[in-house]
Amino acid sequence: MDKLKCPSFFKCRGKEKVTASSENFHIGENDENPDRGNWSKKSDYLLSMVGYAVGLGNVWRFPYLTYNNGGGVGITMVLISIFVTIYYNVIIAYSLYYMFASFQRELPWQNCSYWADKTCSRSPIVTHCNVSIKLGEIFQVNKSWVDANNFTCINGSEVYQPGQLPSEQYWNKVALQRSSGLDETGVIVWYLALCLLLAWLIVGTALFKGIKSSGKVVYFTAIFPYVVLLILLIRGATLDGASKGISYYIGAQSNFTKLREAEVWKDAATQIFYSLSVAWGGLVALSSYNKFNNNCFSDAIVICLTNCLTSVFAGFAIFSILGHMAHISGKEVSQVVKSGFDLAFVAYPEALAQLPGGPFWSILFFFMLLTLGLDSQFASVETITTTIQDLFPKVMKKMRAPITLCCCLVLFLLGLICVTQAGIYWVHLIDHFCAGWGILIAAILELMGIIWIYGGNRFIEDIEMMIGAKRWIFWLWWRACWFFITPVLLTAILIWSLVQFHRPEYAQIPYPDWGVAIGWCMIIFCIIWIPIMAIIKIIQAEGTILQRIVSCCRPASNWGPYLERHRGERYKNMVDREKETDHEIPTVSGSRKPE
Repeated sequence: MDKLKCPSFFKCRGKEKVTASSENFHIGENDENPDRGNWSKKSDYLLSMVGYAVGLGNVWRFPYLTYNNGGGVGITMVLISIFVTIYYNVIIAYSLYYMFASFQRELPWQNCSYWADKTCSRSPIVTHCNVSIKLGEIFQVNKSWVDANNFTCINGSEVYQPGQLPSEQYWNKVALQRSSGLDETGVIVWYLALCLLLAWLIVGTALFKGIKSSGKVVYFTAIFPYVVLLILLIRGATLDGASKGISYYIGAQSNFTKLREAEVWKDAATQIFYSLSVAWGGLVALSSYNKFNNNCFSDAIVICLTNCLTSVFAGFAIFSILGHMAHISGKEVSQVVKSGFDLAFVAYPEALAQLPGGPFWSILFFFMLLTLGLDSQFASVETITTTIQDLFPKVMKKMRAPITLCCCLVLFLLGLICVTQAGIYWVHLIDHFCAGWGILIAAILELMGIIWIYGGNRFIEDIEMMIGAKRWIFWLWWRACWFFITPVLLTAILIWSLVQFHRPEYAQIPYPDWGVAIGWCMIIFCIIWIPIMAIIKIIQAEGTILQRIVSCCRPASNWGPYLERHRGERYKNMVDREKETDHEIPTVSGSRKPE
């Protein structure tokens, strides 16, 4: 209900300028928009978008959800991005730690070492068995008693307990130093804190010039993961038992009965939003630096196809390794790894430890995770800095680098809770609520705001100003999706999953009541700004309550293309920011001019 704001070129801050100030190092001489700047090349933008969409979610979150399941609004977007950015860099810190730990002749999780307990084993552990103490007398006793008294178990009488893989114990006891639950915060794990600091230094360094610097970094960070995934897929496909994992992934072993569960559909919906980064603000932020007539339609198709195919492709690489692990352990694929969220830090390290040249493959894999995470993180932080840019353009022109670095510092400090001994519980909590429920709610509200308040037909006319007029049949499918199919499906999934809500848990440890309450508070904090801003604007408006509501649902009087030469007939009378009059819309109808 707030006045609709535009992401970039749909804002007017005054008359066009011809040259960019030399102090604005994030603006080039050939930029169409001299105030905010543009991408240097179309390839910079596309690779940044691919890098943003294709991230850790394609490698650890998509396979994890497949494994686990058998196969106002602007403020909300930015706040959700902030929450997720905090924990996302923690996962990058995990990747850095494992990459550094791999620089050894033998991977530290290859065998049960000093940090392991008696349950550490790649094979099932005998806990009890039958022994013959006297002639004709058979007793079931503890295996440790059998060993201490030099008895021998009767064949076939052993009682087995599943062992914990060395990689799983290393993850919990060494990498995380995991506590018993969210209630036990413990101390900051210093080496994870250093890795987190390094991750933020990399992000800050890549972004201190904005898109001019990050647009060049993504040439490596967006392309390199595909090379590694291909290498790992080829290696995984040559391992014994790979077909077993692939069959579980897409074949006869897939558990289709899971489709009856609401959680599966919620996970599927939020995975698409998570992976494509829809409704987070990052797509809008990156696209806002395009030139006005950029073909956003073809870009959207390319990015969506690339992202979804990458998720499927990465799934083959992951499940071929899981099949190999199931083969050597004699278990089913569904029983190979108990953990879910940390699949990439248990399943893959375990498999890599058993390959010839394990350290090399481990370094390659975790460096790939690092590059996958970084380019997505670049865009998430750019979302935050772009918001500051649009709120305080003059300040950002002169102080983009220090403000960007300051944002990174603040986010690093906020992320320290996630590198304590209870850190993984916080990471999972934020992921479950903000990257799950929060983004689903935000997406529904964004769709309602654009299609039902601003107007879907008006939105289509705005798009046609940029990509050219299209026939009515071109928009038929998109109208059906935007006006009916998508909002109905998302709302149904949201309600269904809320009705079937169950307490989240990590490693079979349920979250305490106060932890669940914090999760819901994070969601409420993100979305409550929508009604708050709506109420503020209604109070500031004039007229009866109905007139105020109608006035606030209209675009602002300065709504339109940023540059005057792009405004055409539809926006020829739009008001410049210095002359704007609230709650008027002379720019679309042209029926009256502002006073």
